[in-house]
Amino acid sequence: MLLSVSVVSVVVVGAVGYVAGTTSLRDAAFDRMTELRESRAREITAKFDAIRNSAAVITHSRTTIDAADEFGSAFDELAERTSTPAQDAGLDTYYSDVFAPALEENTGKPVDPALFIPRDPAARYLQSLYTVPANGDFDQAITVDTAGDDSAWSATNARYQGFFEDLTVRFGFDDSIILDPAGNVVYSAYKGVDLGTNVRTGPYSATNLATGFEQTMRASSVDDTLVTDFERYAPSYDKPTSWVMTPIGQDGVISGVLALQLPIESINKVMTADNGWADDGLGETGETYLAGPDRLMRSVSRLLTTDPEEFLDTVVEAGTSPTVAEREVERGGSILLQPVDTLAVNKALAGETGVQVADDYTGDDALVAYTPLDIPGIDWVLVAKIDSDEALAPVDRFARNLALSTAAIVLLVCVLSLLLARVFTRPLKQLAGAVREVSAGNLGIGVPVTSDDELGDLAAAFNDMSRSLATKQQLLQAQQEENEKLLHSLMPEPVAKRYREGEENISAEHQNVSVIFAEVAGFSDYEATISTDQSAAAFNALIHSFEEAAERHGVEQVRSLRNGFLASCGLVVPRVDHAERVVRFAIELGEIVTRFNLQNGTRLTLRSGIDSGPVSSGLVGQRSMVYDLWGDALDLAHRVHQVAGTPGVFVSQRVRDALSGAYNFTAAGTVTSTAGTEQVWSLDGGRIDV
Repeated sequence: MLLSVSVVSVVVVGAVGYVAGTTSLRDAAFDRMTELRESRAREITAKFDAIRNSAAVITHSRTTIDAADEFGSAFDELAERTSTPAQDAGLDTYYSDVFAPALEENTGKPVDPALFIPRDPAARYLQSLYTVPANGDFDQAITVDTAGDDSAWSATNARYQGFFEDLTVRFGFDDSIILDPAGNVVYSAYKGVDLGTNVRTGPYSATNLATGFEQTMRASSVDDTLVTDFERYAPSYDKPTSWVMTPIGQDGVISGVLALQLPIESINKVMTADNGWADDGLGETGETYLAGPDRLMRSVSRLLTTDPEEFLDTVVEAGTSPTVAEREVERGGSILLQPVDTLAVNKALAGETGVQVADDYTGDDALVAYTPLDIPGIDWVLVAKIDSDEALAPVDRFARNLALSTAAIVLLVCVLSLLLARVFTRPLKQLAGAVREVSAGNLGIGVPVTSDDELGDLAAAFNDMSRSLATKQQLLQAQQEENEKLLHSLMPEPVAKRYREGEENISAEHQNVSVIFAEVAGFSDYEATISTDQSAAAFNALIHSFEEAAERHGVEQVRSLRNGFLASCGLVVPRVDHAERVVRFAIELGEIVTRFNLQNGTRLTLRSGIDSGPVSSGLVGQRSMVYDLWGDALDLAHRVHQVAGTPGVFVSQRVRDALSGAYNFTAAGTVTSTAGTEQVWSLDGGRIDV
């Protein structure tokens, strides 16, 4: 009882502590991820707000407005300029030998340079003077103020290149572009292959730059800004590109569009906390990333940054195409490459904000916090995640420590309880062992009485009971043995077994049995000359001799009569030679009677009748049951012995036929049976010697 109460108490307290503790720790882990998600969402939103505000401030400056007007006018003048054959050849060579191979390497696909070579005279002129000489080196191109020609465009570039170079480099933009209202790229800080092209009719008309330009031109105010989603931009050699675009103008008149190419590095810097994930509370496996409506990343994967080889194996095992994963490793970036079609991303794209445990793009079970971002122009979502094993490690440690503490307390209570139980229950265990011995049949066993208390009284009472049971058991066993002897004297063992098992109507049919009925004549005259006791003793001695002879010959006694003996062979134990055994038994019975006469001076005679055939046996009567035989073989054996008035062994025709080769028989008369008149034969002497 003490053990049960103690263990239940400890388990209940431990269970309550486990539920409360694990719930608290789990909630704390969820709260940390929620806080990190909100913090990172504020940072990235603030980043884009700062870029948009910076772009709006730049377009409001007099320098930008004048630059847009002057570059637009100077670009229009170039419509009449024609490139020299050498410039045309150099431009074609640049696209086929520099631009196309670089683009092919990044896309992994063949590139036809003819699709990108500008046809407009102004574009060909500007790219021949500024793009081709840089030979793909953007760092060199941005430092060129003038090509040294006499065009108004070169003069304008000489005045404003320093301003836009400082703007582009200082803010980390990948490029700064000015477009006139007609869609011409009239200026580019890095002088790429998009310089001079028209976003409405040129090779880049299907890009986000063209789409963003059209939306910006429809702006209702020069203060409006637009951010485009990432796309692969050919002039940047298929690099994912996003634009911040804002109208340029004054007094409600838009004179152009400023497009600032957002740097991927600045976005990744915010999302990775400048590669300080652990310091930012993300441990060993945590990260935050952006995803777009196409379920692709918009920022770099932490695992790709820290361990590219493990990243490759992990994402491929999670279902990412090996080709895509290899490109990510090759480029060192995940934007527009890594699929993130996860539950968190899908819920965030549906406008939901939450935190839960779910599978992440790496295939691991993770604690993820997700939310849509409020950035005008783009439909991005933010996901903060950390592997469940790491995030919920405090929960596991707490549960393990609590389980170990509870187990230790339970073990201590069990040990103490067992020690006390051994002291309290030692006498009871001794008594219980003695009871088991008694129940196993070892009666008369006792236990030591070592105290005067209730347990001592119980031990003394048990000892008395054990001795009493032993005495009664001896009496019962003796009585049972007597009953068994009596039962076996009344009936064969198979019948006795059925009787002991509770059968009420016991009978059986036997097809091939020999039956002998032996009648002793002259005993009445003998017992008239002696006392009753002497008569009973003499008769019992005679019957005992008969029984011993029956046992030697395998003959089964049925019952003993005052002047006869009924037995069978083959009834209980089937025997092939049952007829011969009965005949030998009958011969020995004659010898027993002869010896009895010699010993007691009597003149007893024996007349035996034998027949073979089917008989029935069973118990007869209810109150005074006796084992008896009945049937044709028994009836015939009884009548056969009455055929002659002289002593001897008389057999039926069936017995004589079975033993004709072994014994000599003499016809002794006939007897009537159910089958008609049958011949009776008298046995002459003993067995014939062969």
